Amino acid sequence: MVHEITDITIIGAGPAGLFALFYAGMRGASAQIVDALQEPGGQLTALYPEKDIFDVAGFPKVLAKDLVRSLVEQARQFAGQIHCNQRVVALEEADGHFVLVTETDRFPTRAVIISAGIGAFSPRRLPQAAAGPWYGRGIHDRVTSPDDFIGKRVVIIGGGDSAFDWAHQLRDRAASVALIHRSDRFRAHAATISEVRAAEAAGRTSIHTFHELHDVISDGDRIIALEIKDIKAKTTRRIDADVVLPMLGFVSDIGPLGEWGLTVENDEIVVNSQMETGRRGVYASGDVTMYPGKLKLIATGFAESATAVNQAVHFIYPEKKVNPGHSSNLAVFGQKDD
Repeated sequence: MVHEITDITIIGAGPAGLFALFYAGMRGASAQIVDALQEPGGQLTALYPEKDIFDVAGFPKVLAKDLVRSLVEQARQFAGQIHCNQRVVALEEADGHFVLVTETDRFPTRAVIISAGIGAFSPRRLPQAAAGPWYGRGIHDRVTSPDDFIGKRVVIIGGGDSAFDWAHQLRDRAASVALIHRSDRFRAHAATISEVRAAEAAGRTSIHTFHELHDVISDGDRIIALEIKDIKAKTTRRIDADVVLPMLGFVSDIGPLGEWGLTVENDEIVVNSQMETGRRGVYASGDVTMYPGKLKLIATGFAESATAVNQAVHFIYPEKKVNPGHSSNLAVFGQKDD
């Protein structure tokens, strides 16, 4: 499918990309987002939708999924579209504009803003062959609704933040929660580890260190238990389970973006203070960017997106100022335009 040309096409529907979509609409530019994932939100939606965030301006705290919902609502004040399930494969130029090419569609655009976070990412899968047939049928590497696990015997595999976050958050919903990790060294925040350890001491959670998945035990089309292996003693034993949550981190890379003539170092796009990437008409914002003093924070990404959009608008329409003025005075919001 070939889409109509827009002023700005944003790669990535994480917080920085969603704010860029809003900001482009506020500046009167036509804009759209393309994203490889199934729904907006980037890492917030895919990895920790139920986690509180405390450093977003204006919110004492906000659930990740609620922040995404608000960003989408803010962006949809204007006509910008969010195109999900669109994995970018190329950037072409034709007739004085760009064409962003995905696996299925073509998106003509006058400027590009890359807000791809850590790039296209996917959860690491369990290496054991026995696990493969059960993905989506009892093994789930993403949690979208904790209530799906009410009354379930949940086994979490991993030792990082996601594993401990879900062990903590699901224990009051699940019938039981067990956490399996190959070592006794964890990569999660100390406070969360302490909370899960306290739940273990109270008999509400079990932690099995130096263990890994050995086999899946089923009854017909449902999982009823796992066989886990002690990697030191080389023995196995059974643990009851209805649901398995592998939280093993994720694999990411910026893919074809590294071939677009941008300045790229260690899978990060080097930008200047105008969020320019080294290729005229292509800008970047959010965690994918790198410059001296860079902070990988949502708050920083918002500011970078505002800068990128304002520069892109001026690039496309030189008669428009880079500085938009105060939003409280903009005609687009029904106010008197300065």
